[in-house]
Amino acid sequence: MSHRTLFIAGNWKMNPASRASAVALAEAVKAGVGADTSVHVAVAPPALFLEAIDKAIDSSPLGLAAQNMHWKADGAYTGEHSAAMLLDAGCTHVILGHSERRHGMGETDAQVNLKLHAALAAGLIPIVCLGELLAEREAGQTESVLQTQLSGSLAGLTPEQMGGVVLAYEPVWAIGTGKVASPEQAQDAHAFIRRTLATQFSPAIAARVVVQYGGSVKADNAHGLLSCPDIDGALVGGASLKADDFLGIIQAAQAVTTHEKARA
Repeated sequence: MSHRTLFIAGNWKMNPASRASAVALAEAVKAGVGADTSVHVAVAPPALFLEAIDKAIDSSPLGLAAQNMHWKADGAYTGEHSAAMLLDAGCTHVILGHSERRHGMGETDAQVNLKLHAALAAGLIPIVCLGELLAEREAGQTESVLQTQLSGSLAGLTPEQMGGVVLAYEPVWAIGTGKVASPEQAQDAHAFIRRTLATQFSPAIAARVVVQYGGSVKADNAHGLLSCPDIDGALVGGASLKADDFLGIIQAAQAVTTHEKARA
């Protein structure tokens, strides 16, 4: 029996185009979730809309995530945002090391690690993303890539700090492509991540850490993925931009929680 509460987060990326559309989406998700807390839910709008979304989801159990942050507290870092700014805007969570930043913007494990330490020091819950490229999977390198990312991104954390980190396994070949890792592929990767955490930290910490799956998650494939023993939620991209689609994934998580992953 799992004791980890499933966590569904919607990464809106560079969408939608207007504050009004963003607020409407957040309000629809808030209405759909209601007061239910059996599954943790967060939304990650673009930084410009964070404050408006914070107001829109007030008095609901929804978390508010930023999509990125800088590791420095202030200074000459054009276009960046500090942890203190995110807290001031109402954030509870921050996504770090998303593959679109690792592979699109050249972000390194060392930079993700600096951001992770800064986020934890500020009291934000970090969602640290990991995952291999298609060429790496085809070359049989999935586990070595994950091992390197885990060791570099999580360097210097105490076991206690690690207990407050969320991980998101996102095979890069499945993000926005419509390709989804099969439940078996995803479970294998999640189980490897958990074994690595047991070695890097401790078995008790490994059993506590929430590891989400990300990569073309939709309402119709969510149940199969979320039923896997080591998959503790989803980091959802495209399907989080329509409230009905996102709520369908949340409902799948609620169903899995009730019937298959009930607390022991």
